[in-house]
Amino acid sequence: MVVPPRHDSETTRTIGVTGEDLRARAHREQMHVRLLWVSAGFCALFACVAIKLTIATVLRPMAPEQRQIAPQVPKIPKIDPKGSLAGDYALPQVHRASIVDRNGQTLALSLPVAQVYANPQELIDPQDVAHKLKSVLHDLDEHETAERLARHKQFVYIARNITPQQELAINNLGIPGIYFEPGEQRHYPLGRMAAQIMGAVDIDDNGIAGVERFFNKRLLVDRKPLRLSLDIRVQSAVREEVAAAKDTFQAIGACGIVMDVRTGEIIAMVSLPDYDANEFAHATNDERFNRSVTGLYEPGSTFKLQTTAMGLETGTIHIWDSFSSVPLKIGRFTIRDMKNDHFAPWLSLPEVMAYSSNPAAAHIALDVGGKRQADWLRSMGFFAPVPVELPEAARPLVPRQWGLATTMTVGFGHGVAEPPLAIVRGTAATVNGGILVTPTLLDQEDTDPPEQDATPGGALQQGVQAAALSQSLPPAPPISTGAPMPEAPVVPQGVRVLSESNSALLRRLLRLDVTQGTGRTAESPGYFVGGKTGTAEKIGPHGGYLKHVNISAFTSIFPMNAPRYAVYVMLDSPQPTPQTHGWTTAGWNAAPTVSRVISRIGPMLQIFPDMDHAKQIDAQLAIPMHPAVPRGVRPLGPGNDPGDPRKLEAEHRATKLAAKQAQEQSTHTLAIRKKMAQEKMDE
Repeated sequence: MVVPPRHDSETTRTIGVTGEDLRARAHREQMHVRLLWVSAGFCALFACVAIKLTIATVLRPMAPEQRQIAPQVPKIPKIDPKGSLAGDYALPQVHRASIVDRNGQTLALSLPVAQVYANPQELIDPQDVAHKLKSVLHDLDEHETAERLARHKQFVYIARNITPQQELAINNLGIPGIYFEPGEQRHYPLGRMAAQIMGAVDIDDNGIAGVERFFNKRLLVDRKPLRLSLDIRVQSAVREEVAAAKDTFQAIGACGIVMDVRTGEIIAMVSLPDYDANEFAHATNDERFNRSVTGLYEPGSTFKLQTTAMGLETGTIHIWDSFSSVPLKIGRFTIRDMKNDHFAPWLSLPEVMAYSSNPAAAHIALDVGGKRQADWLRSMGFFAPVPVELPEAARPLVPRQWGLATTMTVGFGHGVAEPPLAIVRGTAATVNGGILVTPTLLDQEDTDPPEQDATPGGALQQGVQAAALSQSLPPAPPISTGAPMPEAPVVPQGVRVLSESNSALLRRLLRLDVTQGTGRTAESPGYFVGGKTGTAEKIGPHGGYLKHVNISAFTSIFPMNAPRYAVYVMLDSPQPTPQTHGWTTAGWNAAPTVSRVISRIGPMLQIFPDMDHAKQIDAQLAIPMHPAVPRGVRPLGPGNDPGDPRKLEAEHRATKLAAKQAQEQSTHTLAIRKKMAQEKMDE
């Protein structure tokens, strides 16, 4: 059977449909290929990411950067026994820097607070607002607050210095018209500890007293904590011992100071009574009064150390000289010792210091002379306020006229009034090699000072006295103590006021006062304490001395074989006790307090008692009560007393008489010349 052929048009239509299908199919295949390539690219990309993540998290993980985790993870604490990292810490919400002691213990810091205020015109019900605020601010006076919020004002303070928790609680009340402004409040974590040194700030966070005032600009500009020289451990121990002495002897006030004699750093400064530094506004004037730098007291016999140092340095006196202890009359007053029935008429210089004789000290002052005495005290800083970082430092009271009576009374610590810190500074200069250091409340780093020039007096002493000492005194080679000392010796920086040889001699005299003199009760075994007692009658509110009302003080150094720290204790108006047998002098109250202080703070300062070498060290520090007179030298004493007040008074009268006669002669000559000139003019 033969099939007839198809029509041309049908054939054409059939072939055309087939072509479109082919083109569509080719297009789809092309799209499939492209999708495959894109998929392959994404697969490769994801594979790279997966490999990278595997390496970064499993094979070789990297530590996160600090900026990535700082908001969530606090810093890991580091071992910091000396508090050297304390300066790295500061709250971002506060502006005033904190204050720390030398070991990093916080003494003052500012805490973030808020001030809450209101716009009364935005409040709906003032009474309801006050009631709600009362639920958070429990000290708020609800009635008064409601009245203030009802006034036609746009600003009313509700409360100051509220805590962040109170701020959040008030904010959660959802009261419209209540607003907050950020602030900060100064806080003193240790309360009474070093309160007069810290001072205070006002409501605007500006310092108004103490170091807060002195360093006000620095605390506001630099947020790094201000590091003081105080050691709060030592401060606490000194305060406890001084407070115990004040209570035991019923004194109306007391103070205690510990200072590094090499750097001038004040390690502790106590003034009692004191107050809680957080309650400055409620403290009395007596509690705010810093007896260590603001109080002015007659130094009493502690000033005999300066009189002796002055005489030695000027070359006026020597260790082998003797001085009269017989009472001296000044007008209607008599200079005598409290108990001199056991004194010889003439005392050697070591005896003058050990027995603390007033007439003998007056003789030394007269030997030196009033002008040189005033110049010496001025060079030692006793005529100006102590240069310490406290705005309360007072100016001493010194006589305007320096006559014969002034010279004698100042010689044994009467007639001038000095702050205790000035006495400590002067004591340090006599034992640290002769350098007048500047007291400071700032933590200092040990540095080598410039070379010091010896004074003319020191050069004078290097002559006859240096040669004679080698004959009259046992040698004193360098002494090593069992206490740990710094690797590199710290050389004091400041003005040289005393030669090294005289400083070494004064160290032995101060040690003698503790071993055989009036300061025996200050001894602390193994610490080789040296010092000087001082008792002065207190001046009454209307002038004149109050009988049996004393200022008792003891200024000391330890260890005397390698001087490191000065310790000073003063009691204002101590009362007698049965244990003191009716006495209120420094040897019965201030000196034993110093002994207890040194025993407690020595280990804190890394100085430990050396009992193994005690005999050797004491032998090297010993000085005879009656040093031998060098051959060919005429010592001061009987028959050679240039400081005899009768002789000086006679010389003074003779000088005045000669001056008067010269003036009369000059007046007579001038009158004759005028008469002759007048007669010549008349002619």
